[in-house]
Amino acid sequence: AALTSEPTDPPRPWHSKGAPMADTTQELLQRIEALERRLNTPPPPASPGSSFAYVPASTGDSFFLLCSGLMVFFMQCGFGMLESGSVTSRSTQAILLKNLLDACISGLLWWMVGHAVAFDGGNGFIGGEVGFSPSSFFTAGYRNADDPGYSYLLWWFQWTFAAAAATIVSGAVAERTHLLAYLSYTVLITILIYPVIVHWVWSAEGWLSASNADAFQGGVIDFAGSGVVHLTGGTAGLCGAVIIGPRNGRFQKLPEGGLGVPLPMPGHAPVLQVLGTFILWLGWYGFNAGSQLRIATPGASEVIGRIVVNTTLSAAGSGLVSLAIATLGQWRRGTVNYEVPAICNGILAGLVSITAGCACMLPWAAFLTGFIGAFVYYGASKLMLKLKIDDPLDAFAVHGACGFWGVLAVGVFGHPEFVGFGWDGENGDVAGDEYAGFLYGGSTLFGAQLVALIIEIAWVASLSTAMFFALKMSGILRVSEEVEMAGMDVSKHGGSAYNH
Repeated sequence: AALTSEPTDPPRPWHSKGAPMADTTQELLQRIEALERRLNTPPPPASPGSSFAYVPASTGDSFFLLCSGLMVFFMQCGFGMLESGSVTSRSTQAILLKNLLDACISGLLWWMVGHAVAFDGGNGFIGGEVGFSPSSFFTAGYRNADDPGYSYLLWWFQWTFAAAAATIVSGAVAERTHLLAYLSYTVLITILIYPVIVHWVWSAEGWLSASNADAFQGGVIDFAGSGVVHLTGGTAGLCGAVIIGPRNGRFQKLPEGGLGVPLPMPGHAPVLQVLGTFILWLGWYGFNAGSQLRIATPGASEVIGRIVVNTTLSAAGSGLVSLAIATLGQWRRGTVNYEVPAICNGILAGLVSITAGCACMLPWAAFLTGFIGAFVYYGASKLMLKLKIDDPLDAFAVHGACGFWGVLAVGVFGHPEFVGFGWDGENGDVAGDEYAGFLYGGSTLFGAQLVALIIEIAWVASLSTAMFFALKMSGILRVSEEVEMAGMDVSKHGGSAYNH
């Protein structure tokens, strides 16, 4: 325009339609003020599923379950690291392959049958009712469920628990078990042993379920599965370890026959043991807190907060006490060694111990539960050696014995404000005011917990013993002595896991 003498048109306003600038500025200020008011105004309280909620309750619950399930599934990595580090280096690939197969096989079987047996309608003993809607067989009915997305996520979340139960067993029979035997017990646990116990304790119809008004003694409280998951896996592992026998070189062979004192067979990689322990500890927050299943219901956040605090205190207390017990034992023999496996298994013992009661105890009770759990673990581990039972991972001591104690501890420390079904503080709606830990004057809860433990052990032990005995008689339970001494990796998996 400076190069011509012709007049130029005035610049067009930045806004459309040529509205006066003053009007547009005023309108913009009004819009900004309205936006500020909206941002500074707290949302109105919304009931679950309300259309006024910024995030629908179902979406929040689904996201919570997804995050929790991811943490639980990551525990498979923790099991793999812990187990591979706790065995000799010649069996590393074998134990890792087993973990991968557990996840794959249990996933398919839980989709086909397992979840239906556990949660579809039926009677007090077993689920899987034909015609139940939505049907969990092959998840066939989930598309027609009230909330299909949450139904699929709940199936997946429960599968991560089933996979954990199957994985526990492998540690007890590590380094001498045939691959076909691994596959066989994974199948039986996933389609029958584990889902039946889940149905008893966690389904609406189960004869031990706290959500069943007709349950025995008001039902058992096993919030996240000290008994359902860990006692099941630990008991099955014990049966397998007894029937398969100890590893070659684990106990001294006496000249007159029989077995003598235990001989050291330490794990080859403490680094993997510690890594696996930390991964499992992390995953346990999803395991315990995720068992709340929903986060958008009133009071759920308080319960979840209490769960993570209790889980932390029990694990930390048990880990320190276990290390102290092991160190004092060394000191009495004239040496002092601070054993890494002792604190690793102690932490896991505390986590297993609090799994049943993580939602219904006060923090001080959770600490005591872990404190006592350390002694339970240590005593069970020493008893196994005394009985000449070889359990390379201490699977029974950690998961079986501490799982038993964890369920029983609820009958001692279960707080009367937290033991009501739904964890909403409304106790007495199912079993009456006496439904609390006996420390608070309760009289029925401890009995329900004890009976549940006895029946669960009987169920798992009978079926597991029959299975492992049948595998032994058919010659596919244990590998040959030559294969075992050479190492599973070299004999069955193409060579050592470490090429250096």
